Amino acid sequence: MGYQKEALKGVTFIGLIRVVTRLLSLIKTIIIARILSPYQFGAFGIATLVLVFAEILTETGVNTFLIQEKEEINEYIDTSWFVSIVRGFIIFLIIVFSSGLVSMFFKNSDAGSLLVLISFVPLMRGFINPSIIKFQKELMFRKEFFYRTSLFLTETVFSIGLVVITKKTESLIWGMLISTAFEVFASFVVINPKPKFNFNLNLFKRVIGYGKWITASTIFNYFYQHGDDIAVGRLLGGASLGLYDMAYRISLVPLTDVADVISKVTFPVYIKISGDRERLKKAFLKTLGMVTLFTFPVGLMFFLFPEQIISLFLGNKWLLAIPALKVLGIFGFVRAISSFSQSVFLSLGKQNIFTLISLVGLFGLLITIVPFSLSWGITGAALSALLGTSLTIPVIFYFLYRFLW
Repeated sequence: MGYQKEALKGVTFIGLIRVVTRLLSLIKTIIIARILSPYQFGAFGIATLVLVFAEILTETGVNTFLIQEKEEINEYIDTSWFVSIVRGFIIFLIIVFSSGLVSMFFKNSDAGSLLVLISFVPLMRGFINPSIIKFQKELMFRKEFFYRTSLFLTETVFSIGLVVITKKTESLIWGMLISTAFEVFASFVVINPKPKFNFNLNLFKRVIGYGKWITASTIFNYFYQHGDDIAVGRLLGGASLGLYDMAYRISLVPLTDVADVISKVTFPVYIKISGDRERLKKAFLKTLGMVTLFTFPVGLMFFLFPEQIISLFLGNKWLLAIPALKVLGIFGFVRAISSFSQSVFLSLGKQNIFTLISLVGLFGLLITIVPFSLSWGITGAALSALLGTSLTIPVIFYFLYRFLW
């Protein structure tokens, strides 16, 4: 099967996953935004920031290793599961013991209880069967479609139902917990092999040694992606973080989803053709054109019609996010191009370049986020994020030219 046929099949099924999940996400956002306040969203945003950071801090690079491993991966499943369980427990402890400090840092008393509750999410995720990576590695897109959409449907239904009943932020986390429990169960039903509680030190060293650049990159990438959220929450308060987070969600989700879908499909394909640089170059240029074709009009729509979009989908209490949404529309387009292009470096085994790109973006964000946020509020934070991402573009294309031309 050729690249184009594999890619088309993958884009179709993974595109369907994103269409279904984002439609459900849009419904959930519209309903919840009219029930919860920006401050409540801000408190939830703080909890998810800590969750993501703890997961990244303990990232092992196992999934990327399993995808890139050209041989059979069954021998790695037991060790991967063991590591995943231990990692989940470590993340649980990190979040619980840091909850008080995080609440003080963000000056948000509600965040502490949310952090304790959300700490059970990674603890449960640790028991997910690592064999599910085969959906992506072996291009089983049909199975992944049913698997992923069922998980997201579970989270959406329970989150909306509980928020409508309780009017509390905790309901969003309970939706995550219920969905995670379902995923643990489903992962043992839909794919083989099923892991056993076994650990092989030699296999562990190989995986961890390979994933060191991935781990470093994800840490840099976290601050690159969420440094603006941290600054807004700390400098401007929980309500401003809620406004910014909502604008960020509705603008970046449709833009980055296109890039994510294509990246997820092309990554294993790029690996298969990585030995033929001319073929890899042609494949990249075709998919770059596809990403640009889909993301530019959407970014332009957010730039031109932010008030109409917010009024239609979120309601009048979110109108203060209009200026930030205009900037984030441009940011989303640039971000989509940047994030998609980096999959080429991973397929070539150039994890260090991936790390360097994240570091460049982080540098642009760090030197501007505080002065921009203090001067222009959440719009300044959006401008800082746009500047950081824009700096990565020339770096990405320099290395693409170096490796592919």
